[in-house]
Amino acid sequence: MICKTQQDYDGMRLAGKITGEALKYAKSLIRPNISTLELDKMIEKFIIDKGAIPSFKGYDGFPASICASVNEMVVHGIPSNDIILKEGDIVSIDLGVIINGYNGDAARTFAVGKIDSEKARLIEVTKDCFFKGINKLSVGAKLGELSHAIQCHAELNGYSVVRELVGHGIGHDMHESPEVPNYGNPTSGIRVKDGMCLAVEPMINMGSRYVALKDDSWGVYAIDHKPSAHYENTVIVTSKGVEITTMYEGENEDR
Repeated sequence: MICKTQQDYDGMRLAGKITGEALKYAKSLIRPNISTLELDKMIEKFIIDKGAIPSFKGYDGFPASICASVNEMVVHGIPSNDIILKEGDIVSIDLGVIINGYNGDAARTFAVGKIDSEKARLIEVTKDCFFKGINKLSVGAKLGELSHAIQCHAELNGYSVVRELVGHGIGHDMHESPEVPNYGNPTSGIRVKDGMCLAVEPMINMGSRYVALKDDSWGVYAIDHKPSAHYENTVIVTSKGVEITTMYEGENEDR
């Protein structure tokens, strides 16, 4: 676990700002009849034009700059010319950037055109899970308090929490210690320290929590093929509170 300094905070803020801007740009592109590979190419160019590097591309051999996960795909969907978004879909865009040696990582689930009320509610509850979690995040608190709050909110709304995938520390590396589960006992986990930077990312399924891996060894999907949503931000935790670095302009972070 690496606690950050004031100098690190500035680097994390810049990486987070570009990450958030890239997600806002992604939102503007999403429409019926666009392929996920088209999205990937345009978002990659956007990140590079900002002077940053798409951190996902080449990471452990991942072939693209974004993960684009449609409907029952939980995470790590590989963009493809063969995956065409259609009216009523939901798509999770997960992306990361590196600039000046610092990482930002964030995800949103977006509607494609008009979606039904059940999918819209899933997206909203998943977002709320994130905020319920970080409301429990403070220096000295057990990390399990965040995990438990996310799980409780999801399950109280009739949804399930994916357990095979978790959030993580972040900084000079995209994945650092500690792991940040979205479920668990409030007395579990390490105590939160001043200067921790975390990627908190609830992954919430409409049906069963169980998932499976696609033949491409990347895509993770809900085993019952019901929709899944993903909401992630990079945060800095200090004695002054929790700062979200990856919200984009126009998003409401006053929860």
